[in-house]
Amino acid sequence: MRSTDKTSLTIVQMNDSHAYFDLHQEMFWQGDHAVYRKAGGYARIATIVKQIRAESEGNCLFCDSGDTLHGTYPAIDTQGKAMIPILNSLGIAAMSAHWEFAFDPAVFNERVAELDYPMLANNIYYKSTKNLVYQPYIIKEVAGLKIGLIGIASNIVDKTMPPSYSEGIYFTLGKDELPPIIDLLRSSEKVDLIVLISHLGFTQDMKLLSEVQGVDVCLSGHTHNRMYKPVIIGKTIVIQSGCHGSFLGRLDLEIIDGQIIDYHHRLIEVEEKIQPDPTVAELVNQALAPYKNELSEVVGETSTALNRGTSMETTMDNFLLQTLLESTGAQLAFSNGWRYGAPIVPGEITLNDLYNIIPMNPPVSTTEISGAELREMLEENLERTFSCDAYSQMGGYVKRCLGLNVYFKIENPSGLRIQQLFVDNEEIQPDKYYSAAFVTMQGVPEKYGRNRKNHSERIIEAMRKYLALYSPIRAELRGTFVAV
Repeated sequence: MRSTDKTSLTIVQMNDSHAYFDLHQEMFWQGDHAVYRKAGGYARIATIVKQIRAESEGNCLFCDSGDTLHGTYPAIDTQGKAMIPILNSLGIAAMSAHWEFAFDPAVFNERVAELDYPMLANNIYYKSTKNLVYQPYIIKEVAGLKIGLIGIASNIVDKTMPPSYSEGIYFTLGKDELPPIIDLLRSSEKVDLIVLISHLGFTQDMKLLSEVQGVDVCLSGHTHNRMYKPVIIGKTIVIQSGCHGSFLGRLDLEIIDGQIIDYHHRLIEVEEKIQPDPTVAELVNQALAPYKNELSEVVGETSTALNRGTSMETTMDNFLLQTLLESTGAQLAFSNGWRYGAPIVPGEITLNDLYNIIPMNPPVSTTEISGAELREMLEENLERTFSCDAYSQMGGYVKRCLGLNVYFKIENPSGLRIQQLFVDNEEIQPDKYYSAAFVTMQGVPEKYGRNRKNHSERIIEAMRKYLALYSPIRAELRGTFVAV
């Protein structure tokens, strides 16, 4: 029942923490350059949330927008299981998902069954029955308020990612399913507030919320936006809170009769100086203990700060691509435009750092790709990154490339962005084939190229060999993609 008295509620958001168990390097912009300092870790997150709960006298809702169980070696090695005790200790109300499906849907469902809070998604269906895989919403009572929590998972899993990630299931945008749920929650359940836990991405959420009314708060994920101020679309407050567990979003609401009359927001950096919660710190130590000696091995050095903080090209991926070229002798190298991956500052590189770059450790692969296919592949990727239609954006960042130069118009229509494309300083020839190395089908989708081959060498071993030859490595930006 709605109250005419003013009620205070605090919502805390975590998104895209990518299984970064403990303190790690994070990149920050300062004027005209990047700086690095340590941040994050679930034990520090627990301290912050505990403090917020105390300040709000328990009138607090902690939600996770997903990309949580995948992204570091201990999480990958245990198929997310190492994360479960830690997550269950945090008092999370509900989550959505994306990279969690990399373990395959059946394994992720095992992890969901082990969590003491629900996975919500209104947009994932069994292919066999057309029934929803997860519950689309739950109702929580906090501070005397009935709050409807609705989940939307990333919708790109069955569109741009390996087929095993969506075995037996399919994903929709979730837009058409949303209005009936909102109506049910408002009309039948008489909720005071509706919170959308989304992993569609910020631009996608903004478009969806311009088309669907009735959501009070959207906790957006996927695109790693550090939102220092909320965005209002219609009557919906939208926030997103960085990545790697380096930030939390705090949204304090004042509510009367189901209406938000005031709000305050803060993007909280999970700073190194924060005292870790001892209970969660012990759980983190237990999870990491089997890997500590192995992952702490020093495997090389870098002179370049390696990061994934920019859209069109990154130093971290240039190191990865340089490795591919060295390993195979190919003319070109490609990898996916991954957003996650904690920075590596100049100095020693550990095995853990390599797994943070590419925790799946896929095989090194090669193919031969024609000039016409190359242009088509890059145009497709640029559209998925910069599409004028937010629903067509399916990144990731721009595909990571080495050995070519692309001059393009961001604002142009789909398929017409590339002005000029060079390989080895010569304009590409449509009928000519170029040798290419890559990792994962997101580097070079299976529809492109001929003589496709997975090599016996995996990328972590290839990077170790590269470091042994060239430490301290340099992997500066080369201007591979230039917006003109």
